[in-house]
Amino acid sequence: MGLEQYTAAGEFIDSGDPGVQAFANSAIAGAGDAVSRATKLYYAVRDEIRYDPYYAGEARSYFRASDCLRAKRGFCIPKAALLAAAARSVDIPARVAFADVRNHLSTKKLLELIGSDVFIWHSFTELHLDGRWAKATPAFNLSLCQRFGVRPLEFDGHHDSLFHEFDQSGRRHMEYVRDRGHYDDVPYEAILADFKKTYPHWMKLLSAGGHGNFATES
Repeated sequence: MGLEQYTAAGEFIDSGDPGVQAFANSAIAGAGDAVSRATKLYYAVRDEIRYDPYYAGEARSYFRASDCLRAKRGFCIPKAALLAAAARSVDIPARVAFADVRNHLSTKKLLELIGSDVFIWHSFTELHLDGRWAKATPAFNLSLCQRFGVRPLEFDGHHDSLFHEFDQSGRRHMEYVRDRGHYDDVPYEAILADFKKTYPHWMKLLSAGGHGNFATES
């Protein structure tokens, strides 16, 4: 199977959106090869789009790349979709992948809403570079990592950038407990069904418009 499905625009990885294309072209200014372009895109999505687990909900827009870009914030799924969409728009094959992770350094409020330290359907991006799929996780912006005392994830296009194993104090931060595979677009229906079943209190809060401020909870 070729890479065609990882280069075409999707509903959520909407690489044909003019805003996504303008964002990508601005981010890669001065970059030469695909690795350089991918690296610049990674840092643009990581740091220009604020990670916000309260900016979420049932609406499809909360999962879509272009809507995440316009809002300048989003949780891990739309941020991964945005990196994939931006990459596709500059001719880099890309897809989204998912895993369940145990997060040891969340906030008390978020853990109470989730009811667990396991976060299902955590998303990252896979970029096809130099003949292989490189994993990149653009979820957590630099300023947020600094506030939480967590080393920011770096990406060079050659090595996988997957998870924060320890924080700056040496405490374990995140571990992967289940691989959910990769997709050519965000599997919205499956994710939403699992969110409703696993996180009813969080989904109820989001449906009621109760958005908190994650950064100030650290």
